[in-house]
Amino acid sequence: MAELDYLVMDVFSGKALEGNQLAVVMNTTGLTTDKMQAIAREFNLSETTFVERRAREVEVDEGVRVRIFTTQEELDFAGHPTLGTASALRMAAPSALDGDTVTLRLNVGSVPVRFSPDGSIGEMTQPEPTFRESLDPAQVAELIGLDVADLDPALPPAIVSTGTAFAIVGLSSVASLARLNVRQKEATIWLREHGARWFYVLAPTGSSAPDFRARMQFNGGEDPATGSAAGCAIAWLVQNGVVAPGRRIHLRQGVEIARPSDLFLSARMELTRVTDVRVAGSTVLVAKGQLFLP
Repeated sequence: MAELDYLVMDVFSGKALEGNQLAVVMNTTGLTTDKMQAIAREFNLSETTFVERRAREVEVDEGVRVRIFTTQEELDFAGHPTLGTASALRMAAPSALDGDTVTLRLNVGSVPVRFSPDGSIGEMTQPEPTFRESLDPAQVAELIGLDVADLDPALPPAIVSTGTAFAIVGLSSVASLARLNVRQKEATIWLREHGARWFYVLAPTGSSAPDFRARMQFNGGEDPATGSAAGCAIAWLVQNGVVAPGRRIHLRQGVEIARPSDLFLSARMELTRVTDVRVAGSTVLVAKGQLFLP
């Protein structure tokens, strides 16, 4: 019987029982894809990651091999699993650290996560963003259960990807965000036709600093924190001149479902190209144990 160590992390929060939950399964080298998918269903969290340790020289060159699964499928990239897994490795496997950085080798490529000196904050540098088509505001509003007047007229919704494509939608107010009600069945079909997975909807808080609130409803539920979508969002905000290049902003997500999450975002510009997309936050260890598998 195989014994696999696991950790459960709360990601994008400095407090246990908040943020986005993640199961990290260690020492999984040789585990089949089907078995990984079955374990992800067993945990029944939004994502579960699997760490496959390799020779030290390979990890120095490429990073620690990590695979990400939802209960339904494997993902090439996702934000909170990246930050949470890097934090788990920093805690449980210090050999994965290279100075202050843990680099993960995901399906999308190598993604570094750099930690503050005390380890309380991890910051991932996401793959370079790609900007796809702009979307019709009237169609978008109907699919997310709002009126066109709720959308920010200066920010056309668009498909953006830093490894996973989202439809990024800007609203004029947090009051509109509170009424978000994505029509999942119709939205899923429409988004697939446009090359995206989900809507990521955000609104300014109205404070003097450029801070935002966000929501991501999917599959009949809601995500407490979506790091990959947040990377797309900051790239989109910088491209549209809403946030100055290099400025870090604070984004809160998960408030409506009692899992408040805090994400800190920035991106830079090189001439007309958005680059250096960074998403940061805290991670808390909340449980650990072993899986016993035949």
